[in-house]
Amino acid sequence: MTRHVVAIDNGSQSTKVLVVDEHGAVKASARVGLRPYETPAPGHVVHPGDDVWDSIAAATRVALERFDGDHASIVGVGLCTIRFCRALLRADGSLAEPLLSWMDDRVGRPFDGAPGVERLSTSSGYVAHRLTGEFRDAAANFQGVWPIDQRTWRWSDDPAAYETTGMPRGMLPELVEPGGLLGTVTTDAAQATGLPVGLPVYATANDKAVEALGAGLAHDDELLLSLGTYISSMTIAPGPDSGTAYWTNFGSRPGQYLAESEGIRRGMWTVSWFRSLLTESPPTGPAADTSPVVASQDDLYALEAELSRAAASLPMGSDGVTVVLDWLATADEPTRRGAIVGFSGSQGRAHIHRAILEGIAFTMADHAEAMAAELGRSFSSLLVTGGGAHSDLMLQLAADAFGLPVRRSRVDDAAGIGAAVCAAVGAGLHPSWDAAVARMVGVLPAAEPGGEAPAAARLRAVHRGVRERVRALSAWTAEQGR
Repeated sequence: MTRHVVAIDNGSQSTKVLVVDEHGAVKASARVGLRPYETPAPGHVVHPGDDVWDSIAAATRVALERFDGDHASIVGVGLCTIRFCRALLRADGSLAEPLLSWMDDRVGRPFDGAPGVERLSTSSGYVAHRLTGEFRDAAANFQGVWPIDQRTWRWSDDPAAYETTGMPRGMLPELVEPGGLLGTVTTDAAQATGLPVGLPVYATANDKAVEALGAGLAHDDELLLSLGTYISSMTIAPGPDSGTAYWTNFGSRPGQYLAESEGIRRGMWTVSWFRSLLTESPPTGPAADTSPVVASQDDLYALEAELSRAAASLPMGSDGVTVVLDWLATADEPTRRGAIVGFSGSQGRAHIHRAILEGIAFTMADHAEAMAAELGRSFSSLLVTGGGAHSDLMLQLAADAFGLPVRRSRVDDAAGIGAAVCAAVGAGLHPSWDAAVARMVGVLPAAEPGGEAPAAARLRAVHRGVRERVRALSAWTAEQGR
């Protein structure tokens, strides 16, 4: 009997669940969207209610309902969730406050206490507790301010680390490496998700590292471009130390590290935002109801396809429109702002759509080039994953801007496949990580640098200058405001 695993991929905007066989074929899937973030106070960005768990439970139920194979062939669950989140928990493991998003200022600061909070974990630790009742978490999902030793993947032996982070050791979970056992599904979790009672749940890593695993990133001459809400580029790192043009992230294999360049904090979100603006209609109901009417998801996808077709016929440079994608400032540069520059009235919505995609490609090519220079290496190919990998135009712009051949995952959800690999290794379906990747991961050629690659190289420098001018203008404007 062919064996299967359930892969949970919880992202910033939705949760995807796959049922994957031991050969990497997806036999069933489901996606459930998350509700919009709430901002209850300045700098606070949280997932409303119990939204992450609710979406995971719902998507898992639907995926299992769609799986027409023998449910007894399912041997494990791979759990992957959003990185940089912080879960503030009561003693019983329930949420004392809504889950802190990676965009919440508090995740970048030491924990200073909160009423009723007796345990701390990441989003994966919270969900693992909901699934298994155990207080364990994926070691490779502890990014940001935590007292973890990057070299050992264990809690620090230095008492100062706990004082600096404000996190006593007794508040923190047991750490589990990728492919390690988090626990088994409880009766309550089985009722919520449809998973069998007693099914093993295996640790993965942070979502970007799991995505890299599922995309097949394996060699230091390969670069991964992850086109999600947060856009980043990654490559295999020589060790745990970070540089000035990159920081080092845990990988999704025990002992592996990834070098990650500077990214774009609201990358593909900008595409969704612009698309949504074009589909909102003025309110037509009673005067008290001032909410705009928003198109269906199918209409939104149809509009994006229409925009991409029109944008593909435009020349590189979008007839002078440039988009700077600094919509969400970082804590160390709070004055940074985004901008749309060069609009003259002669351009249309396709120009702006293309300019957004060009801005992503040019910005990330610069960041990746800086990382490569510091690592002392060059790249021979570009793997592209995430929602943006569905766009042929985006893939061609990436090939032209990076000057590299582009490949994309055989399965759209690379993080889901990465989670499936971790579960397959944990369950012993394959004898090693290399064997699991060889059997379950596939990549396909997508785009080669084309005739506009020389123009892209010239425009990268122009775009870099616009970004620097906007950055300086934002800082000056903030200074005048004081």
